[in-house]
Amino acid sequence: MSGSSSVSSLADAIKEWTIHPTDSDSDSENSAADPNGKTYCDKDFVIIERLGEGAGGSVDKVREVATGLIWARKTIPAPSAPVQQLRREINFLANCKHPHIVVFHGAYLSAEDSLINLLMEYCEGGSLEAVRDRMREERAAVSEKVIAKIAEGCLKGLQYLKSKNIIHRDIKPSNILLTAAGIPKLIDFGVSGELVDSYAGTFTGTSYYMAPERIQGAKYSVRSDVWSLGLTLMELARTEPIYPVDLGPIELITYIVSSEPPTLDDTPGDWSDEMKDFFRQCLCVDHTKRPSPTELLQHPWILESQKRKINLAKWIQQVWQWDQPSSRPQSALQ
Repeated sequence: MSGSSSVSSLADAIKEWTIHPTDSDSDSENSAADPNGKTYCDKDFVIIERLGEGAGGSVDKVREVATGLIWARKTIPAPSAPVQQLRREINFLANCKHPHIVVFHGAYLSAEDSLINLLMEYCEGGSLEAVRDRMREERAAVSEKVIAKIAEGCLKGLQYLKSKNIIHRDIKPSNILLTAAGIPKLIDFGVSGELVDSYAGTFTGTSYYMAPERIQGAKYSVRSDVWSLGLTLMELARTEPIYPVDLGPIELITYIVSSEPPTLDDTPGDWSDEMKDFFRQCLCVDHTKRPSPTELLQHPWILESQKRKINLAKWIQQVWQWDQPSSRPQSALQ
């Protein structure tokens, strides 16, 4: 399919989709929109600030003129857009209702169909990547109780994906956002794939966080997302990178499949035995013995976290020192 016909196909699909927002499932006041569906254009929004940009496009914090609601708008040049991935992402998000999946408000084409715009919930707390980098700047680690709460939310999100027969396939710090209340939200479903008999077989995702079985080209399941989540969360507990920073791409994947998995045993901090065991299970090299998200939600460390009340809103406020406006994160959705 040519580039122009692919974009035309995506445009037809966008016109057909009626978005029913999931405000009842979200903690954010920014999750409400027209429940009867709506067609958007650039004139409907005012840009507040640029949140991030790169080769793949840009992300702006925008205000809808009619309602005053604040959203994130991801804009991608249509000629270079991975149209099939975008169709997959939009189709999934448009039918998704879960408090730990980012809320999708709609999509539209602009600039004579040369730009694709995705409208999503604005997550003021930024990404786990931004939080991780912030903590490393301060030479500090996130507390065990906070990591447990974030783990709990992410596992529930992965459990929901599994119920929809979906593997995320690209879990990493930049693909987990935090709301102003500190609630974790999974994003970026462009490389997500449907499970076939609970297994998949394509090589898609970010190799640094990729499970060994995926690197080796074996069939994989949602348990591969568990490995990626374990590595992502472990980074919050460490003030240094998990893998050697001087490795090239080929050396990195060789290192991942040939080395013992990382643990918290040699990481500074008073980490509980239950937490260490949780990460050992997430990062079990044998994927047939690695727990699923549902099984990990029954892990003693997570069960204890579910009983505990943590003020994540206060925590994320302290991370970004929101009494100092210049400290606001600039990478809420990339």
